[in-house]
This record gives sequence, structure tokens and C-alpha cells, in this order.
Amino acid sequence: MIINELGVMPVERLILKSEIQNINLVEKLIDEVSVKYSIDSEVYGKLLLAVVEGVNNAIVHGNKLVKERDVVIEYEISDSEIYFQITDMGDGFDYTCLPDPTLPENIERTHGRGIFLMNHLADKLEFNDKGNQLKMFFRLS
Repeated sequence: MIINELGVMPVERLILKSEIQNINLVEKLIDEVSVKYSIDSEVYGKLLLAVVEGVNNAIVHGNKLVKERDVVIEYEISDSEIYFQITDMGDGFDYTCLPDPTLPENIERTHGRGIFLMNHLADKLEFNDKGNQLKMFFRLS
């Protein structure tokens, strides 16, 4: 394992076109990362669900399924943490104003649970100001 002077792996990157079938490439990436770095099965499960949900949101909501638009997935790993950054080419959204999917008026809705789910799976979420880039942090120990 090559570790830089900050004690972390260099950033790795995957660029996808905005097509739903490319989700399988994200699943494959998570599988490969988990094996390569011996990631615990509990963390693996959280990574898989959260990153797939984030990329799905970027494809569907961010890039509006315009297949010419890219979704960029980057990750970096250290001894104690891994983060994934997902960036789409969309206009972004106001991540500070999201409806609570657990409220009675939202229970029946078929959308609106992705960020809620990611927030519960990751140890920390960060959005850029525009709302078209998400970082998810996961503790490894």
C-alpha cells in the first residue's frame, strides 16, 4: 500500500456517464476497495448502500439522466477513515431544506429518503455550497 506524507492513500477516481446501469460499476468499485483494504463487513455494507444511493441521486436528480453528463466518484483512505466524494454536473440543490421522511405526511412518498439514509449510514456528510457535490466519511475502526 502506497501512503503519502499525510498518511493517506492518493485520491482514486472513477468517472461514469449518467446511466442507471452504471450503478453496477459503483458496486464493483466498493467490492474492490473492500477487498484491497480489508474493510470490515459492517463498514462495507454502509459504504455500499450509501455510495450507491449517492451516485443514483447524482445520475437521476443531479444530472437528470442526461447520459452525456458525468458523475465523478473519488475516494481516499487512511488508517482510520475512508471518504467518498460524488460530484455531478447538475445545478445542485438546497441540502439545508430537506423534508423529514419520517414525518406522517412524508411516509407514503416514494422519493426523499436517500440523503436521510446516507446521513444515517455515514459518520459525516458534507455538501459543497452549490449542492452538486457530496462527501461521505466512514470510520474504519
